[in-house]
Amino acid sequence: MTTFVTVGAGWRSQMFWRIAEGLDGVDCVGAVVRTPRELPVPAYGSLAEVDADFVVSAVSWEANPGVITEAVGRGLPVLAETPPAKDAAALRELWTAVGESGLVQVAEQYLLMPAHAARQAAVRAGLIGTPSQVQVSSTHLYHAVAMIRGLLGAGHGPVAVRATSTTAPLVNPLTRDGWTGDADPQPAETLIATLDFGDGLSGLYDFTDNQWHNQLRFRRLLVRGSHGELRDDEIVRLTAPRTVVRTPLVRRQTGYDLDLDGFDTDTITLGGDVLYRNPYPGRRWSDEEIAIATLLDATAAWVRGEGPPPYPLAEGAQDHLIALAVQESAETDRTVTTTVESWGS
Repeated sequence: MTTFVTVGAGWRSQMFWRIAEGLDGVDCVGAVVRTPRELPVPAYGSLAEVDADFVVSAVSWEANPGVITEAVGRGLPVLAETPPAKDAAALRELWTAVGESGLVQVAEQYLLMPAHAARQAAVRAGLIGTPSQVQVSSTHLYHAVAMIRGLLGAGHGPVAVRATSTTAPLVNPLTRDGWTGDADPQPAETLIATLDFGDGLSGLYDFTDNQWHNQLRFRRLLVRGSHGELRDDEIVRLTAPRTVVRTPLVRRQTGYDLDLDGFDTDTITLGGDVLYRNPYPGRRWSDEEIAIATLLDATAAWVRGEGPPPYPLAEGAQDHLIALAVQESAETDRTVTTTVESWGS
């Protein structure tokens, strides 16, 4: 059994606790909190009191570097919630403190979600040739950047960012807390940015306030390649001379109509090929829960020396560095170009 402790007791920590209950071989043994209180897991006052194989840091942006540094100082591997530090200066300080330890991973789970994992599998299989551009309109900043970089296979080189924002009225029927009951449009900002990674690789970032929860805005993903294009759940590609084929990505979801197997994700296929198979059948988990479970299992395997690092600090730091450049470009109305940082050299 591989064990972990969370630092923090907010909603992200709670998700880690709950999902660990459904995993075989991974167990949460407690939470480190500043104020003692009743929790679903044992509560501790400090990391010094806990015996665990790794730490999940689920605290504020400002507090994250301190937790990470303390854990590494104790020789404990860390899975740090996103982002690992608040700003570029803090990212650099954190890398100086712990980057060479090899003990820090970042909890970036978006490309582990079933639909995105299937899309990435299709791109990596070369079905659209060499990818050159990714457009994401679904989630914000570092998560979107992680998706763009991951699907492109972009590294840590300079990125030229140009961003602009507009504000327009939009009804906001849903938030994280549920239905708002408010049908009156309110001002909502849309931030759009182009990311130029060089060597013909580019990204388009498009996010509207609360787009995670607001069902009045579609989620869109486009990957352009040398031999075709992936758009959401469909691929168009050249399969032979004078032969252009359009094929849907099809999710098999049990529990509909007379399917008595219970509501669950089974597979995502492209024609006769399985691009994704749910590793947790019978858990009835959402895509987010499946992604976090996959991340926890991968982290545990890495800690045991049985698997690769799931998402090293260098990747999470690069995602946030570019996200910060998006915000800076929108605020200053100029192109911002990131430099090659110590984690990318």
